[in-house]
Amino acid sequence: MNKLQVIFNNLLKCKSPQDTVEEGSKSELKKTLSIFDLIVLGIAAVVGTGIFTIIGSAIVGSSDAAGAGSAIVISMVLAAVASVFSALSYSEIAAMMPVAGSAYAYTYATMGELMAWMVGWVLMLEYAIGNITVASAWTGYLVQFLKGFQHILPSWVVNFPLWLRNDYRSMYELCNRYGWDVHDKMPFVHLPFGIELPIAANLPAIGIVLILTILLIKGIKESTKVATIMVGVNMFIILSFVVVGAFYVRPENWVPFAPNGLEGIFSGAFIIFFAYIGFDAISTAAEETKNPQRDLPIAIMGTLFLCTVLYVCVALVLTGVVPVNAIDIQAPLAHAMRFVGIDWYAGLISVGALCALTSVLLIYQLGTTRILYAMSRDHFLPKSWNAIHEKFKTPHIMTWVSGLIVILCGLFMDLNISAELCNFGTFTSFIVICIAVLILRKTEPKRERPFKVPFCPWFPIFGILTCFALMYCKFSAKATSALYFIIWLAVGVLIYALYSYKELRRSEK
Repeated sequence: MNKLQVIFNNLLKCKSPQDTVEEGSKSELKKTLSIFDLIVLGIAAVVGTGIFTIIGSAIVGSSDAAGAGSAIVISMVLAAVASVFSALSYSEIAAMMPVAGSAYAYTYATMGELMAWMVGWVLMLEYAIGNITVASAWTGYLVQFLKGFQHILPSWVVNFPLWLRNDYRSMYELCNRYGWDVHDKMPFVHLPFGIELPIAANLPAIGIVLILTILLIKGIKESTKVATIMVGVNMFIILSFVVVGAFYVRPENWVPFAPNGLEGIFSGAFIIFFAYIGFDAISTAAEETKNPQRDLPIAIMGTLFLCTVLYVCVALVLTGVVPVNAIDIQAPLAHAMRFVGIDWYAGLISVGALCALTSVLLIYQLGTTRILYAMSRDHFLPKSWNAIHEKFKTPHIMTWVSGLIVILCGLFMDLNISAELCNFGTFTSFIVICIAVLILRKTEPKRERPFKVPFCPWFPIFGILTCFALMYCKFSAKATSALYFIIWLAVGVLIYALYSYKELRRSEK
């Protein structure tokens, strides 16, 4: 066998599903999560992202994408339908192989070493980069919340400098938009050869990521308790917004229903898909679930159904209360209440948004950590990274690594681009999961399946096609995020070739 053929065989080498399950059963992670905990994790990730960070952009649109207008409800249903097929596939495979690592672990058992690495690399994009969007939105709602204390707190607290709440890219965009001089709005460090280095950092975002990283090190059960409290506050705010806002709905605001036609509807579906990755986060906690074979499928499908109903209700009320061209992108719900003159309730919504986004940050950070943990255990990453804390029984080194990734990338990543990049990662992982189910139906037909995808192979195939269709819409629009996604994949291949492939071969000796 020549060297080229050996390399090719290694690239396609799969990890046995049985070995994957046995390895997961020997995990040092604590099994503390119940079905209620899993649903809380899912709702915490799904509801906050859709309602408080991205719904405004999906309705109004941007220079890079057409808005859906009031037809955002159709966009939400389309995104939910695309998610249902993938969620059913996730439910089957997660119940079969309840291990940390989500789509990465399932890919390793079905498509081989190279694809497993690439899917893990894409999942890091999905969670870590997606967290940048949420952290930036968290800062925005914090600023809105502090403005309610203008006459109580010092001015330097309420109106702290822009360069301490934005990354440098956002600072340049703000200066260009309002015609400001960048040298007046942020400090510069003067380097040799006439180089000027702008100083800007989103300090609130950095601070909240650090706090949640420490919380995750203490333990997943403690993290879930915090998420439960925040989800309770979040649900109260959202349901009360629907009830109160319903009295101010004006049907004429729904006309025209789809101002940008099918283009706006599909573009809105692509953007709002960012909100549906929460059920994927449920599967990353499989090794810490008490009864994963029963609880994972119920939690995944239950989360998707509950959150879709909430999304549609909020979207109908929001677009009925505020004309589409007047919807605020950064804080749409709070602005809607100010629009109808209920300022005190707008402040209350800001509190709910902070709770919601904090829980989202927590779950995304958990997902990033558990995926990196699984990849390190398989020697794709340094083995030392998956060390378990003696007292808390959590992967503390990996938790710090994932936290630092978000902080460092957040210093220069654009908020909107990071959200779209996260979507590309989500679509890719969903497609892979659907393919993995089809493969395992052929290669492991007798393996016990506590949950089965109905109408297989059609449902997994529909999942693949819908995700491909939404990705194609963005690629055909030549979006900046599409180019960045290709660059991210190329970097992943490079890391695998220069480090991971050699590390795996050493581990086999």
